[in-house]
Amino acid sequence: MTENHQGANTRFVHTGQEFEPVTGAVVPPLHFSSTYAQDGIGGLRNGYEYGRGTNPTRDSLQAQLAGAEFGNYAFSFSSGLAAEDSLIRAILRPGDHIVLGNDVYGGTFRLIDRVLGAWGIGNTPVDMGDEAALAAAIEKNKAKLVWVETPSNPMMKITDIAKVAEIAHAAGALLVVDNTFASPFLQQPLTLGADIVVHSTTKYIGGHSDVVGGAVIVKDAELAEKIGFIQFAVGAVSGPMDAFLTTRGLKTLGVRMRTHSENAAQVAQWLRERSEVERVLYPGFEDHPGHEIAKKQMSGFGGMVSVQFNGGESAARKIAESTKLFTLAESLGGIESLMNYPSEMTHASVKGTELAVPVNLLRLSVGIEDPADLIEDLEKAFTNL
Repeated sequence: MTENHQGANTRFVHTGQEFEPVTGAVVPPLHFSSTYAQDGIGGLRNGYEYGRGTNPTRDSLQAQLAGAEFGNYAFSFSSGLAAEDSLIRAILRPGDHIVLGNDVYGGTFRLIDRVLGAWGIGNTPVDMGDEAALAAAIEKNKAKLVWVETPSNPMMKITDIAKVAEIAHAAGALLVVDNTFASPFLQQPLTLGADIVVHSTTKYIGGHSDVVGGAVIVKDAELAEKIGFIQFAVGAVSGPMDAFLTTRGLKTLGVRMRTHSENAAQVAQWLRERSEVERVLYPGFEDHPGHEIAKKQMSGFGGMVSVQFNGGESAARKIAESTKLFTLAESLGGIESLMNYPSEMTHASVKGTELAVPVNLLRLSVGIEDPADLIEDLEKAFTNL
């Protein structure tokens, strides 16, 4: 796989998606086979041996993901957390350390702290906007990995990827960027200095709330070899149907992200004008602390909006249980609008830690519906306050 300088939508539609040569089928076929015939012992056809190691449908998706992120190698997993787990175990050993943002996804923190922590991997959460604190944490712990989400989930903090990459590399650490919220359409961390990109492809890449998956994308061949070995040896790969659905979703990522972003901007502005609202967390606002950085490293501000209520926890809960178009559910990034109460849902695992989410906060994944209808849905819910 080589770097491709075509436009984003062209890469999403065509990379790894060559027509099938026998019939000329424009859509590559879905391969369900778990094993492959050999031409004599060890005589593999194009390297295909067993479905855990290779599958043509998954290979096509991996080529597509690498092209989307300007990487050279991509690996598709059964979930975002499976991708993160395999990545960390490919690179770190007991006694090694991760410095991570103090606003990362609750599932990521649970994996690193409670699962891999028992395996001897240490972690230190820091504010990624505090360059001195970040550098000190890396140096003190001799950290080998720095882990960033930008925009972050659900506090919508923006981290300067290029600056953090410079700090990490000066200390001999690798930078991992979780690019799930932005998607490859709005942001390409590898071009900004990151070493590794991870995704929950369940979200914007899949885009239709019908498939669970994860991905790791890198440029470096040595890193790729380590990750590929773990992917094969541990086996948390995406199945053929999951890979097919993710490929189909990625092809329309650009057109969906434009609408997500446009709708989110309108919803965020409407929320900001409401007296019931304490604060709207949205990087598209000029007074957002990370607005200028977001403008520099993103081509749009995305479809995620978080909102805090003056009425505290009770107000947030009331709104979460009163909407009709915004469905109260886990996850994000689908074509339909979703609403989440992170303190008790996606981020319940970090309650009582410094990563805890405010109890008056709701996270909105703004879909591609007509924005006037979404605002009307919120307006009706607000009458319950």
